[in-house]
Amino acid sequence: MATFLYKLGRLSFRRRHFVALIWVALLTLAGVGAASAPAAGNSSFSIPGTEAQKAFDLLEQRFPGTSADGATARVVFKAPSGEKMTDPGNKATVQDTVKELSDGSEVVRVTDPYQAKAVSKDGTIAYAQVSYKVSGMELDDAAKDALKDSAQDARKAGLTVEIGGDALQAVPHTGSSEVIGIAVAAVVLVITFGSLVAAGLPLLTALIGVGIGVSAITGLASALDLGSTTSTLAMMIGLAVGIDYALFIVSRYRAELAEGREREEAAGRAVGTAGSAVVFAGLTVVIALVGLSVVNIPMLTKMGIAAAGTVAIAVLIALTMIPALLGYAGRKVKPMGEKGKLLGRAKKQDEPGEQGRPAKPNLGTRWAGFVVRRPLAVLLLGVIGLGAAAVPATSLELGLPDDGSQPTSTTQRRAYDLLSEGFGPGFNGPLMVVVDAKNSDDPKAVFTETGDEIKKLKDVVTVTPAQPNKAGDTATITVIPGSQPSSGTTENLVHGIRDAGADIKADTDANVLVTGSTAMNIDVSEKLNDALVPYLVLVVGLAFLLLIVVFRSILVPLKAALGFLLSVMAALGAVVAVFQWGWLSGLMGVEQTGPVMSMMPIFMVGVVFGLAMDYEVFLVTRMREAYVHGEKPAQAVVTGFRHGARVVTAAAVIMMAVFAGFIGSSESMVKMIGFGLAIAVFFDAFIVRMAIVPAVLALLGRKAWWLPKWLDRALPNVDVEGEGLRATSGDDDGDRELVRV
Repeated sequence: MATFLYKLGRLSFRRRHFVALIWVALLTLAGVGAASAPAAGNSSFSIPGTEAQKAFDLLEQRFPGTSADGATARVVFKAPSGEKMTDPGNKATVQDTVKELSDGSEVVRVTDPYQAKAVSKDGTIAYAQVSYKVSGMELDDAAKDALKDSAQDARKAGLTVEIGGDALQAVPHTGSSEVIGIAVAAVVLVITFGSLVAAGLPLLTALIGVGIGVSAITGLASALDLGSTTSTLAMMIGLAVGIDYALFIVSRYRAELAEGREREEAAGRAVGTAGSAVVFAGLTVVIALVGLSVVNIPMLTKMGIAAAGTVAIAVLIALTMIPALLGYAGRKVKPMGEKGKLLGRAKKQDEPGEQGRPAKPNLGTRWAGFVVRRPLAVLLLGVIGLGAAAVPATSLELGLPDDGSQPTSTTQRRAYDLLSEGFGPGFNGPLMVVVDAKNSDDPKAVFTETGDEIKKLKDVVTVTPAQPNKAGDTATITVIPGSQPSSGTTENLVHGIRDAGADIKADTDANVLVTGSTAMNIDVSEKLNDALVPYLVLVVGLAFLLLIVVFRSILVPLKAALGFLLSVMAALGAVVAVFQWGWLSGLMGVEQTGPVMSMMPIFMVGVVFGLAMDYEVFLVTRMREAYVHGEKPAQAVVTGFRHGARVVTAAAVIMMAVFAGFIGSSESMVKMIGFGLAIAVFFDAFIVRMAIVPAVLALLGRKAWWLPKWLDRALPNVDVEGEGLRATSGDDDGDRELVRV
């Protein structure tokens, strides 16, 4: 592989005009496609195989034309202090508002609070429910404006009016913090390279790669039913890995220049060596993201595949466009140890200091030396520290976002709070029970029996009469719990209804299904929990095999996988502490604590595993390269840090900055993932890879690189260290003997 990539790097350097033209043409094509594509609607959320989804599908069949997937709005009214909603003046205002709301062309129906008995017991709060033909993301701006204007008219009459539901759903935005993250990455690159030109290359290529990836996602969003979150997460991951991959190749190019090689040769060798690590690091990320499809949640599958495609583009750009841009930059990119005018000139690592004294070892060398001398202490401290950070993960509660997780400044959240005040906390999470009595002898009796059985259960506040369809063989029953949607008590109630439904089926052959947002949330959480172990086995197993090929070792990949588990558990602990317990919530802009997003753990496992293997490959390949060329195991660890610690540190800081930039998003899922990935990179890069990994390698010594002879013969030689390049050029160090491992 190294030889092929070496030739690719040299070719891209020589044919830089052609390479640059190809990538600019692809960016233009993707941009035109995105601009001309139809606007994407709201991504459908389906969970195949769950009871909640089966009930939803049954409603579509048995209740045609009801727009079950259409947007809804709850217009909540509160009377002024000392008044009631039943007062003639307030009642007239509400009825005028209901009439005004009914005029919209996309409106299916509007319920009158006084006819639907949607007035609180104390008479101070009432609500009207508006149902639309289309989803919230497809709703016309005119319909949203009409909804807001109607509420404003009622406010002028003296009522407090707030609007809940998904009718006012907006496309999430990330805010200025995303730009701040890119700015921090630029500063780190300038400090690392000491040159604006060298620092600009990774940023430019990462932006081009993300531009192509996100534009392609936007262009295909309508056809493939991709949600807005898909492009945001692809941008987040694509920016982070795009900058990092380019950073590693540019750093290796500067190191090759420092050894006296011509620029074209240096570009070829940089792509042949660091590029090999980029390929395998990218493969681990792609495996982790594509592996999300095993969960069988379409939205999560699409998010993973889209992000994986952006990562693949980042790898290809790093291997081709970076050497092409290095050709354009010429002498503006300085050799390693030689700074530009921006930061002045620095000594090379092997350049003598004053009066002929050896140059002072860099920070990476000094740190590695410390770890090698005290490996057991460093290992124990790192494991105990991550273990302590992981403790909150034992209290992990999963859930899906609703209006209760919105900031208190939004009308959706205020409507949620008013409904809780007037009708109880469970009113915001009603359960819909679907009774399929098609195979029963007496459907009406089954409907009545089902309602009576549900009333006997704990935590039930209200059970509405059954509403049958035209055929009379299927009915819906609305159940209002006494507790809030995300509580364990409500979850127990859902399971209680399903258990009672099993008994009814045994007696009457009727199917009783529970659906609604709360039931869907419970089913999603259970499905994700069931899929986590198979997902881990698949992703970690495939990556483990890949790393055996890369490192030609059993223990190094095993250590990498165990280190990943430590970092991801610690990151989950931090997410629970901030978003569930409320620690530092003000600093992170979290206005409402609550359960962690149901998809967060498995998505974090996939992404963090891929990113963790990035640093493992980039750092440990330099150690292996030193070891196979004759250095002792402990010295190889120090050598790997001398060459790689500075660059890996810069890469980690950049990735943290990019991820942290998404904490400012208005979308709670994006905010949570941005924080989780940023803290996970910190734990993995600085504690696992920079401390635990060298400590373990120092303790294992030569055993770390052991591989059975039969397996050594069976594995393909991918030559990540670039040994083929050394052999063909004949520049092996004469005093070093290759070590067979």
